[in-house]
Amino acid sequence: MTPSIVVGLDGTEQANAAAEWAADEAVLRGARVRLVHVLVPSPEALLPLVAREPVESWAEDLLTRTAAALRERRPGLPVTTALLSAGPVPSLVTAADDADLLVLGSRAMGAVAGYLVGSVGMSVAGLVERPVVLVRATGTPSPVGPVVVGVDVRQPADGLLGFAFDEASRRGSPLQVMYVQQLPPFAGLGPAMVPDVRLTVTPEIKRSLDDLLVPWRAKYPDVPVTDRVVLGSAGLELVHAAEDASLVVIGRRIRRSTLATHIGSVAHAVLHHSPVPVVLVPHE
Repeated sequence: MTPSIVVGLDGTEQANAAAEWAADEAVLRGARVRLVHVLVPSPEALLPLVAREPVESWAEDLLTRTAAALRERRPGLPVTTALLSAGPVPSLVTAADDADLLVLGSRAMGAVAGYLVGSVGMSVAGLVERPVVLVRATGTPSPVGPVVVGVDVRQPADGLLGFAFDEASRRGSPLQVMYVQQLPPFAGLGPAMVPDVRLTVTPEIKRSLDDLLVPWRAKYPDVPVTDRVVLGSAGLELVHAAEDASLVVIGRRIRRSTLATHIGSVAHAVLHHSPVPVVLVPHE
């Protein structure tokens, strides 16, 4: 089956940037693009005798124009469109079920737009069991910059590393693997208070990280890999690494709770502040 990438369109410049990113990614993957728009009725549309045609006509025109533009710039790219009406969260989650990626637009500096207004986007990102890519309209990711992936040596990382190595390989980019160790507040106070445990903790973690990467280096000999252990805040360090990157890849634990969705504080920070596209890869 041909791989597919689903893009949520809502008419914002962020969503347009997401569509462009998805189309480029589809070319790299030999995939097809499916553009979807979720019809959200306005208060007026809920009144009796008020027609939905103007809203649907605008949405259909948006999908048609965007699809045509993507095909024009990338001849031969398969692009399909769909109008969905089950509500933003369930529609996008269901659309992503049969896809390889879900791509949405996002806005920098903690504010989010379009499908990421309020709790909608975070709910989608926290529920979808496929990788979710968030793309901003601003920012100029380097086409030759490294793919950056943040890992936790204490957690399962096969899905995360598999995605990151695949991306680096198909892009012809180097891969930078990071583990950020946040030590207790007393750890850096020096010998006057307690021994500086950084001298012993960092080499041990580095060995664990090296061991974790051995089979992946063997599987992807074409990918130049650097790995490093950084002490500090994982969110801040990953955002800093993103400044020279083309893509940032982070994990999200799947939580099948009916009460709430949760993407974690590190993912939250990176999604809100990374200047380049961010991929959330779900894992058990």
